Amino acid sequence: MFEWKSEYSVNVPSIDGQHQNLFRMAAELRDAVMAGTSEAAVAKTMDRLVQYIQVHFAYEERLMRVCDYPELAAHLAEHEALTRQVLRFQRDLRVRPQPIAIRLLKLLKSWLENHILKSDRKYVPYLNERGVA
Repeated sequence: MFEWKSEYSVNVPSIDGQHQNLFRMAAELRDAVMAGTSEAAVAKTMDRLVQYIQVHFAYEERLMRVCDYPELAAHLAEHEALTRQVLRFQRDLRVRPQPIAIRLLKLLKSWLENHILKSDRKYVPYLNERGVA
């Protein structure tokens, strides 16, 4: 479900590395949920994932600002929408862990694949053109 594939590469090593970490952390969350790990352990894994998503988004956004990416506002809106959703899941996870975690995992899988393959690939030429990457 959360397997990194070469087709996800944007050919920017720092970003690819962060994307791979996101896939790895989402897989850890999936494994914790499926193994029936304690709610506290699932919540801790979720907390780490949420924090890393925010770090990754901040990094990408900084690079896009440096290269004057013209679609920055739209990309930020995508980041903000996912952040809001994930934070809501994080809050709800403490109340109803199993169904919430499964919905979250489906959202993450879809979002990671689509966002990387579509939105993230759009800014890469700007990074390369300006020597930011």
